[in-house]
Parts: sequence; structure tokens; C-alpha cells
Amino acid sequence: MGTNNMLAFALFSVFSVASGLYFHIGETEKKCFIEEIPDETMVVGHYKVEMFDRNVNDYVPTVYGLGMHVEVSDPEDKVVMSRTYAADGRFTFTSHTAGEHVICLHSNSTAWFSSGQLRVHMDIQVGEHAVDYSQIQAKDKLSELQLRIRQLLDQVEQITKEQNYQRYREERFRQTSESTNQRVLWWSIAQTVILLITGFWQMRHLKSFFEAKKLV
Repeated sequence: MGTNNMLAFALFSVFSVASGLYFHIGETEKKCFIEEIPDETMVVGHYKVEMFDRNVNDYVPTVYGLGMHVEVSDPEDKVVMSRTYAADGRFTFTSHTAGEHVICLHSNSTAWFSSGQLRVHMDIQVGEHAVDYSQIQAKDKLSELQLRIRQLLDQVEQITKEQNYQRYREERFRQTSESTNQRVLWWSIAQTVILLITGFWQMRHLKSFFEAKKLV
């Protein structure tokens, strides 16, 4: 992410429930969202771009060839995907590392619109919420019972991934807490040693001063 771009970060613990989310984006602006995702989890995002029409003083669907560039980075700052889509697009990726994934969007050109601002409707589904079970049912010719069992199995798998990720976060938090406590302890010891050395030096200095003045 370049320093010349204006970045807007938003952290959503459960992004999938934020239906109807939209944001405004300028010509040279990049919008980024942070999504905490377990490992080996599918993520599906859908967005729709609207352009401000001065004639109706409202946002309308884009009619030009404007597109949006979507870039996803994993917790290690490795680019998972980077691709340009149309004004109404759908992107999919699978996380291979648990943690915070950064999803960034920006327009592919500054010459398509003169209003200087677009409105982007965004919806992101994570885990089993991203699976189109109707398509799976038609493809694999599953009965309603078989499809329900498939959904339950996927939900159990997703819950297991979420629990593993929570344990990973707790372990990371514990390590951070222990490291902080250890640093505080060593800092306290260092302060005590410095105070003792300073006190000893002051006593020696005062003793030398009194002896020089023949007060003792």
C-alpha cells in the first residue's frame, strides 16, 4: 500500500452480517478493510459501484468501462490475489494463513468520472456463508437431507477452524503479555539498581565533601 494513497481501515469481527454496507471512494483513493480469517477458509466478496450523476443529484449505476482493482494481502503481507474486475464484480480467495487479511479496492482509472467520487456497495461472506449450496445441490444431485448434512458438516468444520484460530490468538496474546511483564520486571530491576548506584555515589560524594571541609 503506497504512502500517497489515502487508506481507510475498518475492522469487522463478522463482516458477513454487514449487509448493505457501502462506502465512498475518491478518484485516487484506496479503501482497505481488515478481516480476521481462519486458515483454509474461503472468502467471497461482491461489490457494486455507483457513480454520482449531477443531473439527478444522486448515485446511479456506472455506464462506462470503469472497473475496480481488488488486492488481498495475508498477515505476512504476501499478496493472495490482485486483479481488476468490472464495476459490478465478485471475487473469491482462500486463506492459507490465519490472521488479519487486508482487502483493498481502488478504481482502475481517474478519467471515467468527473464527480470525483464513487459509492461502492460491499458484501463479504466468510466460511460456510460463502458457499452456494443451491449450486452444489444441482451439481452433485443431492437430496434435501443430503444437502442439510453437507451444510452441517461444513458448519462443524468452520466452527473447528474458528476455535483453532481463537486458541492461536489466545496463545499469541499470552506470549505478548508474558513478554510485556518480563520487560516491566527487568525495567523495575534496572531502576532499582540505578537508584542504588546513584545513592551510593551521592553518599561517597558527600563524604568526600565533608572531609574536604573538615566537617567530619
